[in-house]
Amino acid sequence: MKMRKTLLARAKTLSLSGVFIVAGVAVLPLAAQAQSFQSSVERQSLNRVVAVVNDGVILQSELDDRIAQIEQQAQAQGSSLPPRQQFASQVLERMILEEIQLQMAENANLSIDDTELNRQVRGVAESNGMTLDQFADAIEADGMTMAQVRNDIRREMLMRQVQQSQVGQRVSISDRDVDRLLNQQSGGGQQAFIEETRARHILVSLTPTRDEAQARSRAEQAISRLRQGEDFASVAREYSDDSGSALNGGELGWVRPGQTVPAFEEALTALAPGQISAPVRSQFGYHIIEVEERRRQDVTQESQREQVRQAIFQRRANEELDVWLDEIRSQAFVDIRL
Repeated sequence: MKMRKTLLARAKTLSLSGVFIVAGVAVLPLAAQAQSFQSSVERQSLNRVVAVVNDGVILQSELDDRIAQIEQQAQAQGSSLPPRQQFASQVLERMILEEIQLQMAENANLSIDDTELNRQVRGVAESNGMTLDQFADAIEADGMTMAQVRNDIRREMLMRQVQQSQVGQRVSISDRDVDRLLNQQSGGGQQAFIEETRARHILVSLTPTRDEAQARSRAEQAISRLRQGEDFASVAREYSDDSGSALNGGELGWVRPGQTVPAFEEALTALAPGQISAPVRSQFGYHIIEVEERRRQDVTQESQREQVRQAIFQRRANEELDVWLDEIRSQAFVDIRL
């Protein structure tokens, strides 16, 4: 520790609890110096920069924390992981994409209101059948804090805002698009009724840690448990990778023709109420679909057109999102130091 006083003209040596002060400078014994140096090196290694992303950085400690989370999830699910170096590179790429989007949110002065954040947190707790206090206790039991969870949810909401604003600008829908889908739904007539299906699903997606065969096998495991009589909602919460519906037991609500990708819609249409599909492959992974009930909904022509427009928008936006993510990654300055 450097003394604030001017160095003494004549060296003075004082012994004080194993610490020596020589010429006004604190000097540790050699063994203590070695231990201190080792700790310093370990701290620097832990917090070294593993990626520079534009004006931001990702630290080794942040990467290690994310890897530990994924490893814990994989262990709980019985999934295998790629070799460590390959896996770390894949996780880092995901974090780089997140960092780019969060920087875009900051540059656009986007923010999440505390009221909105509280509503989202409360919704997550309620979808798990918990009060906020019970939710906080469950989080602490998993070794996390409510502050960490709130921060994670805030980050997800910011990235969703960026995606909605950026990808939304790239999707255009003409009246002809709406007319074409309306004709498909109504057979070309002007009927004021449309068939809706209330459904739920489990999505097993392909990830850096799960290839095609593993995804298919995991979907089959979920179906096996459903056939043994397990509750669909419980299996969905455990197996589904669709974060938007998993916490709600896989519930999709009332779905109309054109709102889902073709493979999903084809399987959905073929099912009778109460039936569960075999694994259905789409660009998002493997779906397990259950039809709960169907109804014919009376809608006005104006509202029907708006609902059809929203269905087309959602489908095209999902397709455009992957393209946009590739673009912002290629345009960013990224220096990987892993």
